[in-house]
Amino acid sequence: MECRKCGNENDQSARFCSACGSSIGAKDATTAAIALVDDKDSIVKEYEETVAKLAPDAALLVARRGPNAGSSFLLTQDQTTLGRTPKADIFLDDITVSREHAVIAREGGVYLVRDHDSLNGTYLNHEVVNEGVLDDLSELQIGRYIFTFMRGRET
Repeated sequence: MECRKCGNENDQSARFCSACGSSIGAKDATTAAIALVDDKDSIVKEYEETVAKLAPDAALLVARRGPNAGSSFLLTQDQTTLGRTPKADIFLDDITVSREHAVIAREGGVYLVRDHDSLNGTYLNHEVVNEGVLDDLSELQIGRYIFTFMRGRET
C-alpha cells in the first residue's frame, strides 16, 4: 500500500508508513506516529546510575515522549500490562492507547512485548509488531507514548 504523504510502498497490513510514520489506509488518522528518540547517549547518561543498581533480570522502561514523558517504570514482574485501563500495571491515560494494549513478559531472561489486538498497534524500533524481543535501548511506541527499554547489567 502506497503512503499518500511520501509515496513509500508499505505492507498491505500496515496502518502507518514505515518511512514517514503517516497513517495509511484510513482517511482519518486515529493516532499520531512519533519519530524515534535518536539521542540514546543522553538516555544512557541520564539513567546510568539507576540502571547500574538494577538486578540483572530487572529492567527499566523510560517514557521519552507522550503525556508521561520523564516517568520511569521498574520492570521486575514476569508480566507487566500496559494500557488505558486503570487496572494496568502501567496506566497510559490517552485515547490513542487501547484499554489492554500490550504486555511486557519476561521469559527465561528475555523480555518480550506482545500486542493485545490493540486498535493502533504496538511499535518496536519503529516497526509494528504482534510480538518482539526488547533489547537494551529498544524504542517502544504505544499510541503517543515512546519508551526506551533498559536492562539491568551483570556486575
